[in-house]
Amino acid sequence: MINIEELKDKRIAVLLSGGVDSSVVVYELVRLGLHPDCFYIKIGGDDDGGQHWDCSAEEDLEMATSVATKYDCRLEVVDCHRDYWDEVTRYTMEKVRAGLTPNPDVMCNRLIKFGAFDRKCGHDYDLIATGHYAQTETETSDSSLSNSVSPDSISSDSKMVWLCTAPDPVKDQTDFLAQIYDWQLRKALFPIGHMMKDEVRRIAEQEHLVSAHRRDSQGICFLGKIDYTEYIRRYLGELPGDVLELETGRRIGEHRGHWFYTIGQRKGLGFGGGPWFIVKKDPETNILYVSHGYDPATAYKQDFLVHAFHFLTLHCTPTEVTFKIRHTPEFHHATLEWTGDDSFVVHSSEPIHGVAPGQFCVVYDECHHRCYGSGEITV
Repeated sequence: MINIEELKDKRIAVLLSGGVDSSVVVYELVRLGLHPDCFYIKIGGDDDGGQHWDCSAEEDLEMATSVATKYDCRLEVVDCHRDYWDEVTRYTMEKVRAGLTPNPDVMCNRLIKFGAFDRKCGHDYDLIATGHYAQTETETSDSSLSNSVSPDSISSDSKMVWLCTAPDPVKDQTDFLAQIYDWQLRKALFPIGHMMKDEVRRIAEQEHLVSAHRRDSQGICFLGKIDYTEYIRRYLGELPGDVLELETGRRIGEHRGHWFYTIGQRKGLGFGGGPWFIVKKDPETNILYVSHGYDPATAYKQDFLVHAFHFLTLHCTPTEVTFKIRHTPEFHHATLEWTGDDSFVVHSSEPIHGVAPGQFCVVYDECHHRCYGSGEITV
């Protein structure tokens, strides 16, 4: 919930996308007597600055303009096209070329929404408000975690800000925010994070917002109508290779490039004699390995490595945790076996489907309320 007393003298910027969530963010702040400035982040899909893909940006901007005008808020368009290509798209293509499974939305939050935007405009503001379904909690350092907290990670007079899950399990977006920096989390404001999606829709309808009945965006953020496969093909092209059955080595078909497929994928493969699951990729030989059946054991893992773990609030070494490896409402219980300052082995209490190198493993406390951070899976 928003504490109006803490926000009275704050300069607040709202990232207004034109969707229903960020539109209701503006309403919530104005309703409390605040007067935020609104910013629309403009992103293109290509890398040369010339030919822009049709990603419904014009409609987004029209709706953002309507909402800002309705509440008498200033709206500024911030061009982050080059930043998105240099940072997010490059990250994505380097990972998929290496046979990994990246998450562009995670890095977009870290590098663009709370990164490039802050460099261009956000540094003039105390808080950056977004329509993410997440919450924050602030506490003094002396009430921090009791299990293996590094004293060097906390200053004696500091307040710690924790990223916490939203009550709507389907819409919770803490997994997409688990790679932002601590200073970004301190500036983050999530005015609708305590709400259920139905409540947000209802407010938008009551306020007659133009975005009230707009569908939630699907797929990679900022791509709009552009398909993720087409996004990859645009930069990496196609590279045909063999598809082999993992257990027998038998060739069962040909693929268009290992980067178009993800570990655990079953739908849309087009290989005869199925069903097949993608269970392994070898980027050096460009070979895809598959297993036959609707639910083969080879599609599951119970123990896997995580490295380069990014701590959101403080450096700690929890052992009994919950986690998720993809954007789903479900959390899994696990024990962490720490092998270094930022690496550990996850011992899941149950087999997990589709564990893939490059995915982010997002770690929470045992009751999946506070998010500790996330790291990249290596298997």
